[in-house]
Amino acid sequence: MSTEEGQTEGERLAELAKRRGFFFGSSGAYGGVAGFYTFGPQGAALKSNVEAAWRDRFTVREGNYEIEAPTIMPEPVFEASGHLDGFDDMLVECPDCTKAHRADHLIEDTTDIEDAESLPIDEVEALIVEYDLVCPRCQSALGGEPVESFNLMFDTNIGPGSTSSGYLRPETAQGIFVEFPQIKQYARNTLPFGVTQIGRAYRNEISPRKRIVRTREFTQAELEQFIDPERDTPALDDVADVAVTLYPAQQQQNENGGYIEITVGEAVESGLIGNRWIGYFIGIAQQWYEAIGVDTNRFRFRQHLSGERAHYAAECWDAESEVDEDWIEIAGFAYRGEYDLSKHAEYGDDDFSIFQEYEESKTVERAVVDPDMSVLGPKFGAQAGDIKTALETLVERDPDAFSGDTVEIELDGDTVAVDTDDTNFHIETQTVNGEHITPHVIEPSFGIDRTVYTLLAHGYQEDTIGDENRTYLSLSPNVAPTDVGVFPLVSNVEQLVERAKDVVSDLREAGLTVISDDSGSIGRRYRRQDEVGTPFCVTVDRDGIEDEGVDTVTVRQRDTGQQIRAPITLVAELIQSVQSGEVIFENLSNTYDGVEWANKTE
Repeated sequence: MSTEEGQTEGERLAELAKRRGFFFGSSGAYGGVAGFYTFGPQGAALKSNVEAAWRDRFTVREGNYEIEAPTIMPEPVFEASGHLDGFDDMLVECPDCTKAHRADHLIEDTTDIEDAESLPIDEVEALIVEYDLVCPRCQSALGGEPVESFNLMFDTNIGPGSTSSGYLRPETAQGIFVEFPQIKQYARNTLPFGVTQIGRAYRNEISPRKRIVRTREFTQAELEQFIDPERDTPALDDVADVAVTLYPAQQQQNENGGYIEITVGEAVESGLIGNRWIGYFIGIAQQWYEAIGVDTNRFRFRQHLSGERAHYAAECWDAESEVDEDWIEIAGFAYRGEYDLSKHAEYGDDDFSIFQEYEESKTVERAVVDPDMSVLGPKFGAQAGDIKTALETLVERDPDAFSGDTVEIELDGDTVAVDTDDTNFHIETQTVNGEHITPHVIEPSFGIDRTVYTLLAHGYQEDTIGDENRTYLSLSPNVAPTDVGVFPLVSNVEQLVERAKDVVSDLREAGLTVISDDSGSIGRRYRRQDEVGTPFCVTVDRDGIEDEGVDTVTVRQRDTGQQIRAPITLVAELIQSVQSGEVIFENLSNTYDGVEWANKTE
């Protein structure tokens, strides 16, 4: 791909995005706020189409359930999830201009060190000193300045006053986990099942950067797949032959390490991908990214190093795209185990388990309690009933807690000690038909804004048609903001203008998104549509209007500039066939006449 001298890919995209209405900084009339962007008409349409394509593949075709949870949730949700204590980035503040910077980004931007985010704070402080890092704004030395943890969540109050604290969600996943007790009923309490959600998330980033790559408000598309790890397996054969580019942790740590080109089936069979569900979703994601137009030569799956993997994640891979000479995460695939549902079961007041029936009844030994209320009542008064319930819950979760003379339980924030003898703890033999299990979670999580940015970066092209240079976006017809541009060849011939209006109406009736343009030369109109990624242009000219017979129009394909003349009545069908992949546009010249416009005049 050719480039304009002196401009980076990011600068070209930012200029194009603003000029053509893909995205631009928000609240410009008030000076703007870093980390917030408005998607213009083209960007909003592209983003909406990406969301629709994701929904079709990961919700509809997988047979999953979709929900829409609130973006504000009460504080206890994030206490249970661990976000209050562990959702932090490393902040260092300039001693002179007081500008706050994300410390790990400073290290990554000015040294050869990658993934500084996974390093402990003391090592980050030492690296700032070692490399003599300075404030990007005022060039003051940052060595010796403290690096502190900064929680990324936006807080708010729910209702009047400050009695009920809440937070804007930093991810959409918690809305799914919190509502699991209700959603499992829709799934008939039968595993496996998946729940998806597409929506906004919020992170108070220390230093937003790279335009819509790292922002403070963004859109996620997440799937939480709930499984019984002992019983449930994915349809791995469906993606076994999908070829992927993997960058495993071992290769990242090897000085001479590189990518591994392999099929999903081979990667799972060899243990390179350790979890079959992770392999399954990586295969689906590879196919989906290809379908929406990601350049697979600038795309990879990178395994998390041990230091950057969340403590609850047994395995995690990121889908990464190369943009502006850098690799960015656009999706993550994590095996989260039972962590999330177990934490909400611990903090919440509902059942986050599922009853799984056995194929045959089993005789088992089970720890049980039968608290002596004649003792607990006088001793604990009104709390006796709650203590009994807490003991019955504890014995299922941790029978070993009853091995001493006393057993301790948490009640309303206080620790209560109960004599073990008074609990009547014992082991009894029972015949059981099944058991309650806490499902494990496989999570594919996609960044929609970053995917949009990737499509713009990978679709940006420059070439020459005839003697004219042009810029165009080679966007997949599956996600392009507009399907078809319709033009009368000239705008001062009423017959052509009226016929073009009829064509627009017919195409819209067929479900295609259409833009009509009669301003300027036909070449300029083509270039405008090329630059926003419109895959096809239809032109109405005098040659196609017949006094007798079938009217025809020219249909132009964006990337090649190739044109054919086709009957108006077939245009919608032809475009939809090319969109779906049933027909290759270049092959249509075998059926329809080609058109050369170089010397065409009206």
